Amino acid sequence: MSEYVSFLLGIIPLIALIIMILKIKTPIHYAVIISLIITLLIAGIFWKTPLQNLSMSTLYGASKGLWPIIIVILGAIYSYNLMLKTGSMEVLKNVLASISDDKRIQVLLISWCFGGFLEAAAGYGTAVAIPIGILIALGFNPLKAAIASLVANTVPTAFGAVGIPVSILAEQTGLPVRELSSMIIIQLSLFNIILPFVIVAIAGNGIKAIKGVFFITLMCGISTLIPQYFVATYLGAELPAFAGSLVSLLVTIFLAKRLTKSAQGSENKEQVQHNYSGAELFRAGAIYLLTFLFILLCSPLFPALKNAAGQFSSVIPFALNDTQILKLKVEWLSTPGVLIIIATFIGGFIQGARFSNMVSVLWSTVVQLKNSIIAITAIVAMATVMDTSGMIGDIANTLVNMTGTGYIFIAPVIGALGTFVTGSDTNSNVLFGKLQTSAAAQLNIDPILLAAANTAGATGGKMISPQSIAIAVSATKMDGQGSAIMSGTLKYCAIYIIILGLKIGTIYYLFYS
Repeated sequence: MSEYVSFLLGIIPLIALIIMILKIKTPIHYAVIISLIITLLIAGIFWKTPLQNLSMSTLYGASKGLWPIIIVILGAIYSYNLMLKTGSMEVLKNVLASISDDKRIQVLLISWCFGGFLEAAAGYGTAVAIPIGILIALGFNPLKAAIASLVANTVPTAFGAVGIPVSILAEQTGLPVRELSSMIIIQLSLFNIILPFVIVAIAGNGIKAIKGVFFITLMCGISTLIPQYFVATYLGAELPAFAGSLVSLLVTIFLAKRLTKSAQGSENKEQVQHNYSGAELFRAGAIYLLTFLFILLCSPLFPALKNAAGQFSSVIPFALNDTQILKLKVEWLSTPGVLIIIATFIGGFIQGARFSNMVSVLWSTVVQLKNSIIAITAIVAMATVMDTSGMIGDIANTLVNMTGTGYIFIAPVIGALGTFVTGSDTNSNVLFGKLQTSAAAQLNIDPILLAAANTAGATGGKMISPQSIAIAVSATKMDGQGSAIMSGTLKYCAIYIIILGLKIGTIYYLFYS
């Protein structure tokens, strides 16, 4: 096959996926299964991939989708669902809502700080739906609440659901997770500073709204960035979003109570103030505190504990042929998903939940996620088949030959496309992570730069993803207004990706050329 024919054939599954999701409105789990079948047929017929290779690649990819991706998502959503059941989430909402009556500070606390924490702990739409609900309850315009929350739910998604997007990207590409995490933070650093100002402007009807809250907004962004960078560089992918959101939440609360008392939002002064004791606050946050603690103890900061927990593991081989074997390592205890589930059971007891109720909520969460489980296993299997058959390599070669070093500027666009189509930073990394490193090899540059660019770009695509828009529509009860919400976020997404592409290009020419 010629280079361009192989390129066109290779992108057929991706085009089919886009058309089915965006044009035909096929449910994503069906769309991904159909795209997987198309991938298998094309790989077998045109790339002459043997049946054993195809079947083992599919099984390996599906298994990797189950562990560790789905187990993390299950743990994250389970913890959130149990906190709803015990009333703990309501306590956290009330505490945040009562800190300040200034709408600009409220949007920082709720959409940026608390939304970032929810993304770190759970992801999967919680960081959009919950902040929108709180903001509307505080008197925000539903459309503004939706746009502000979608714009805020960008940077944190790189390390959302306990860092699973970056962890999976590292596994897919074979790159060191800490170096990858550090580079992602560097690429996204500017947005940590800019986006708090953007959401204040959205909430306050324009750039003039920043007057009077400039310092607190600046410190909100800086206090997110600094802990993220150090945690990513020295600990890895699991805790940067946790650390950044927690520190920024504390800093913003401190400054809101001591430095800012704006006249704006005074119509909310009659709202009920909730005074909780220290014990009540500890119970409400027990699950998230334990999740943070357990993941920290199993991080590189405590190598002895990490190695001890890592002993409980299995290696499952998948033989593609007589010489090539893919090995899936299953860590039964130290994987973040298991740690979250353990933390949720212990935290649930602290919050007064009965064991039977916790089991019931766990099962209902599995049922809730059934379509996502199908979609994720299928999309990881699809990406694996595209990789082992050589399809991704051929696509990357053609893209590099067409664009040359200009590919560096469009690398984040590919990541954004992946999130736009699949609704997930993780899935974007699964689909295109290997393509980015293949392109880096063709360009003879550090693969960490382009692999990180995929995740960084994927965070921008998150704000216009149809899945995110659908969640926002549901949270605002603006049925039929999805196009209004998307058009409101589209300009921010375009600017985001353009700035990101220019920044990545600048990093390359300053440090790699």
